[in-house]
Amino acid sequence: MTALPLASRARRAAFVSAMCVGVVTAVTSLAGCGSAEDPDAGTNGVGKLSAPKIQDKSSRLAQAASAVRLSGTVVSKGHTYTLDMRLKGEGGTGSVTSKGQTFRLLRVGEDLFLKADSRFWTHDDNDDNNNGSGSGSGKGDGTPQKADEAAAAKLDGKYVKVPKGDPAYEQLSGFTDKDVLLEGMLTLHGELAKGDRGKSGALRTIKITGDEGAGGTLSVALDGKPYPLRLDRGGHAGTLKLTDWNKDFPLQEPNKSEMVDYGKQLPTS
Repeated sequence: MTALPLASRARRAAFVSAMCVGVVTAVTSLAGCGSAEDPDAGTNGVGKLSAPKIQDKSSRLAQAASAVRLSGTVVSKGHTYTLDMRLKGEGGTGSVTSKGQTFRLLRVGEDLFLKADSRFWTHDDNDDNNNGSGSGSGKGDGTPQKADEAAAAKLDGKYVKVPKGDPAYEQLSGFTDKDVLLEGMLTLHGELAKGDRGKSGALRTIKITGDEGAGGTLSVALDGKPYPLRLDRGGHAGTLKLTDWNKDFPLQEPNKSEMVDYGKQLPTS
């Protein structure tokens, strides 16, 4: 075999080297482009579904969950409520703040307990221009019944069992009912559409909107199971975070030393 001149061998080596580099670069570029064009790579895949299917899947998953923590604000009928509730099938516990007053709720099965300070118990609904039509028990003539200072002092920082016959029971127990809260909170109104992708904490999310956001915006997890993680309610009616999915927590009735028996009817608060 006739040996190639040194210059020819050098040119061939340079050509082969350049060709190899070109092939590697092309393959790398294609891989990079494929990754950039597929925002669902490495996710749970719900981002590929339609907005109604995403909502349906996340809602069913939420309803089936054993526990959840729900925190944030809700605006309803002109009142703003700040919630921090842990909920599961057997009941719930946490705090609710409204009109500058904070109270704690605890429900174990059908037994509901309320704990607040003395200022909460001496609060008069008439101070807020409700004209005696506010919630809670009354004297029977539409006039709110207000706990006197002596009674309020006994209730200060103690759990009070809310009688089932008291109007407050139905209203307050709703804050401790996982199914009721989730069904009401996770419903978007209007035509559903997929929105932007983002993050909730360390988790990637995809948003679905109702009526272009006017009917609410729900952020659903793209990492792990597609749980709903955040709800921006339509009409600026509050924002809620949903965390600690399936994370259990203790739920038991207060000790007798922590309770006060007020009787069959609570004072208005």
